[in-house]
Amino acid sequence: MNLELFIAKRLIKGSNDKSSVSAPIIKIAIAAIAIGLTMMLITIATGLGLRYKIREKVAAFNGHIQIFNYDNNNSDVSVVPISKNQAFYPQFKDVEGVGHMNVVATKAGIIRNEKTFEAIIAKGVDANYHWQYFEEYLIEGRLPDYTGALNFEVLISEHLANRLELKTGDKFFSFFLKNSSSDFPNQRSFEVVGIYNSGIDEFDSSYIMVDLRHIQRMNKWEADQIGNFELFVKEFDQLPEISNQVYGKILKNLDSESILRKYYSIFQWLQVFDFNIALIISVMLLVGGINMVTALLVLILERTPMIGILKALGASDWSIRKMFLIKATYLIGIGLFWGNMIGLGLLFIQQYFGVITLDPSQYHVAEAPVHMHWDYILMLNIGVLLACVLMLVVASFIITKITPIRAIKFD
Repeated sequence: MNLELFIAKRLIKGSNDKSSVSAPIIKIAIAAIAIGLTMMLITIATGLGLRYKIREKVAAFNGHIQIFNYDNNNSDVSVVPISKNQAFYPQFKDVEGVGHMNVVATKAGIIRNEKTFEAIIAKGVDANYHWQYFEEYLIEGRLPDYTGALNFEVLISEHLANRLELKTGDKFFSFFLKNSSSDFPNQRSFEVVGIYNSGIDEFDSSYIMVDLRHIQRMNKWEADQIGNFELFVKEFDQLPEISNQVYGKILKNLDSESILRKYYSIFQWLQVFDFNIALIISVMLLVGGINMVTALLVLILERTPMIGILKALGASDWSIRKMFLIKATYLIGIGLFWGNMIGLGLLFIQQYFGVITLDPSQYHVAEAPVHMHWDYILMLNIGVLLACVLMLVVASFIITKITPIRAIKFD
């Protein structure tokens, strides 16, 4: 073993010699590994980042699972109320994995000023509403406070604020239809206390956040009547299973729906990124592996006389192959080191400075999101190392075809 390591070190030293034929090819192979790993790190980090960011935004407006009256017929507007005095509220103890719950109600309306008007969906929330998702999207002002008496504070999107020329502190009139078409519409005057920007036009172009008690009064509901429940799960990957369990635990007059089904097109679009990630990783592995195999073959060709001498002295094929594999693994390690340095460096720059921007109308985010976790970084490095070494093991079989007599004569 000591002899094999000694010879492997000599191989490494010899390949670093500028006069060596294999030196430039080995450098290209190292660069291919480094570039490939960099591309894979960026692809996975941005792909996962985009997936997590978009699903968080969708959940911010809907929860992960909604429970509502069957008669609402999956409408975005609350028509038929349900009582919040349910056995599963405020904690859904019968299903493991459900976190907090919100009670909400929605009502369609119009904001009108002297210049223009915009159709809106007013989402009523109560004092116990969890605002943590919206805190990230708040760009101006503060979040509404509904813990006290009924007030007229609202949170409005930047999209609506710009179109209606509103800013924090401004008041506006809004109109909401009553249940009977013959009645005059309800009129409310609200004050903008905060402006948010989620980056998803489907929500930003419609939703404003108001006190739930306004919706209850306009719909002539009781104090315990709401539009629907919003459930948040602790692990998103368990959402399909938890959604089925929730449906089995609620009353027969209630229905439930997860955001995976309600926004099927968005989550199908996100699955395309999974395919792209797998494709890029496969291509980069193939390119890096081929380059390392090429470097190994050139190294073997350059060291053919030495291989013949070692065989003549009684060295086994496996011991000689092992020397070259040690050399190749060392070169892969160099490529992985530089790939991690470059890839993680670029990802940290993007995470903290947002250098790469995106079109929110196409990607639902203003800048390329980054999700870095040491688990997948470590697994990716191990995977690249094992895949390349496996390809090299197969390629090293060419050593078994070299005979001592021809090898020693080889020039």
